[in-house]
Formats: sequence, structure tokens, C-alpha cells
Amino acid sequence: QVQLVESGGGLVQAGGSLNLSCAASGTIFSINVMGWYRQVPGKQREVVATMTGGSINYAEPVKGRFTVSRGNARNTVYLLMNNLKPEDTAVYYCYLNYRNAPYWGQGTQVTVSS
Repeated sequence: QVQLVESGGGLVQAGGSLNLSCAASGTIFSINVMGWYRQVPGKQREVVATMTGGSINYAEPVKGRFTVSRGNARNTVYLLMNNLKPEDTAVYYCYLNYRNAPYWGQGTQVTVSS
């Protein structure tokens, strides 16, 4: 059983930074995809950034401001968010695809005040 635990959300002023972390537990080999999604009330969950093998993809609204990376322990993933904007306010979810099965973290709230 794979479990994802996130941390690092919070309240920050516009222009500030936050660093989200996600650790996957369980017996995991050869992760297909790791990354981050976000969701605001009343809207669909949307991709923020994903890592597939050596390829990294960012959603247009966060390009140049957010950086996704894997930890030295390969079952960890980080999201460094710089120059945050009020429209980045959302619940952020860690995502992992392992053996073609999706796994989600519990979500962490990020609130950016103007």
C-alpha cells in the first residue's frame, strides 16, 4: 500500500515563497510519475507540475515561478513556489503513479494574500 504525506502549506503574502514536500511510504520501485496538482472549490483539480523519468512539465500559469524536484530519497518530491500570487491559492495535492495506479496525498492548503 502506497501512502503520500505532504507538508509545507500555509499562508503567505503575494510575492512570497513556500516549499511543499511529499514523502511516499510503502514498497515502491520504479515510480512512473510524481508531481503536484491543485484544486480550488468548485473547480476541477488541475496539474501544476509533473516529473516523468527525466522529463519535467509545468502548467503555463506557474512556469518560471515554481520548481519541482525529487529528493535524494527517490520517493520524495518537492515543489518550490516563488513569487506567489493570490490566484495560486488552492489545496495542493501530491500525486504519484506507480504500476499504472494513481495515488494522492491528503492535500495541503496554500493561501496567498494580496
